[in-house]
Amino acid sequence: MKYCSTCGHPVEQRIPEGDNRHRYVCVSCNTIHYQNPRIVAGTVPVWEGKILLCRRAIEPRYGYWTLPAGFMENAETTIEAAERETLEEALAEVNIEGLYSIIDVPHINQVHMFYRATLKDGQFGAGEESLESRLFELNDIPWDEISFPTVKRTLELFLTDYRSESFGVHVSDIRHPIARDRQ
Repeated sequence: MKYCSTCGHPVEQRIPEGDNRHRYVCVSCNTIHYQNPRIVAGTVPVWEGKILLCRRAIEPRYGYWTLPAGFMENAETTIEAAERETLEEALAEVNIEGLYSIIDVPHINQVHMFYRATLKDGQFGAGEESLESRLFELNDIPWDEISFPTVKRTLELFLTDYRSESFGVHVSDIRHPIARDRQ
């Protein structure tokens, strides 16, 4: 950030009075510009014991398989975001069964939230951000072609829980090795 969105003057990074973190602060009007993590919401959609994955048609990780997910929009809940992203990427309507995983990714300022879901009617397709979507048997997940560590971890947890027939909510983080060394 270089300029204040309130008055257009330059901003500088400093710790505002009463705060404990560097923030962008306008040198003219003193507006503090807070930057907070972005939420990625998605689903683990299942149909008849198979998991629906989408092959990405966008960067990053073009051509890799992912769970349907994306950035939450203003004025929507995390469930609404997960349902919308599933419809946009996989052309699938789902019944949300519950929160499944929350994974903090602090080195890129994101929080990923996945919900367990069941396809409403077994119908799906490829939205604009997907090359294709496909139902995978649990033993056929293309592990070497999974797009992101959060997706891989969520799928691994899901397989373990599915086999034990006991689903919980999993909370964890994925830290970049360099960011971990700085702590």
